[in-house]
Amino acid sequence: MSGQVTLYVWSFVLALLFAMSATPLVARLSHRLQLLDMPGGRRKHPRPIPRPGGLAIFIAFGFAIAVFWSIDILSGGPVLIPEEVRSSRFRLVVLAALVSVAVGFFDDLVDLRARWQLAGQLLVAAIVVLAGVRIEFVNNPVDPRHIIVLGALSIPVTFLWIVGMINALNFIDGLDGLAAGVSAIAAVCLGFIALTPAVNEPFVAWMEFALAGALIGFLVFNVHPAKLFLGTTGVTFVGTVLATLSIFGTAKIAAALLVLGVPIIDTFYVIIRRLFERRPPFAPDRGHFHHRLLDVGLSHAQAVFLIYVITAVLGAVALVASGQAQVLAFAAIFIGLGVAVVMLAQRSSKAQEFEPGLYRNGEDGQQGG
Repeated sequence: MSGQVTLYVWSFVLALLFAMSATPLVARLSHRLQLLDMPGGRRKHPRPIPRPGGLAIFIAFGFAIAVFWSIDILSGGPVLIPEEVRSSRFRLVVLAALVSVAVGFFDDLVDLRARWQLAGQLLVAAIVVLAGVRIEFVNNPVDPRHIIVLGALSIPVTFLWIVGMINALNFIDGLDGLAAGVSAIAAVCLGFIALTPAVNEPFVAWMEFALAGALIGFLVFNVHPAKLFLGTTGVTFVGTVLATLSIFGTAKIAAALLVLGVPIIDTFYVIIRRLFERRPPFAPDRGHFHHRLLDVGLSHAQAVFLIYVITAVLGAVALVASGQAQVLAFAAIFIGLGVAVVMLAQRSSKAQEFEPGLYRNGEDGQQGG
């Protein structure tokens, strides 16, 4: 057990240190290659900001994993890392992660159209499914003694889960530090959930803690005012890893739904609203939950911190609750967040009607939808 704790702690620390070292280098490379997010329109940052910051998260995460993998190989292992690392499905999942980085980086490079981004996301999901990592059952919210076996639906549901997670993070990537911070909190929570006796997946815990370290190291440079953005590179990579780890081994869909409730539910309501307004579902606007918080007078830092707190509370609930309770809690936050968005929208409209110059017209510096 002490060896596992060493693995988790040092993977987190190394990933954090690697991210803090790699992020300035990625920023410098982005300036040299002109991979910059230019101010103007919905982008309110005052100067060009490096775009593919998520590349630093990928590098840090990969290096931290590689260090312990090398230790095990050189020592004739397994010493510390779980046996799962030597499986063929792990190699395919690594391939999916590499493809996700390539798809995201190419979008940051040439600004792909939405259909090509979706094609890349579907390719990533296809590799994960080919590896045998699928959502084969879900908790029964009515009867906790039974599960719902998906059968033939497992493949399309897995595709939907992975693509949906990537886009949920993209949608919430609208304020400095928001998507990376929420992802870091989620990774820590899901890592501890993987260590509970009911789940008992040390491999997943290891990966989650390493990812959390990389995200927090990156956050040092991504908090407001951001020195570089997560970019599609980071959104696609982090979304892929979080989505895949939540279905690796024992499915933890209910827990992941709850921990990542804010971006997932916000994405659902935004898409539904846009469809009712007869607009493309991925057309950008200022209707997200974090935008509503800004519109009613919260500062950038206050809005981000509030969503951090909500995510942490949901993570704590997911950690102590049963599968059925997690589903019910997600249903409650689904309704509650929807009501909050409607109320915030009405309050924002009334405030701007009486004092139109008082509220911000877009502090979001990032590229989320």
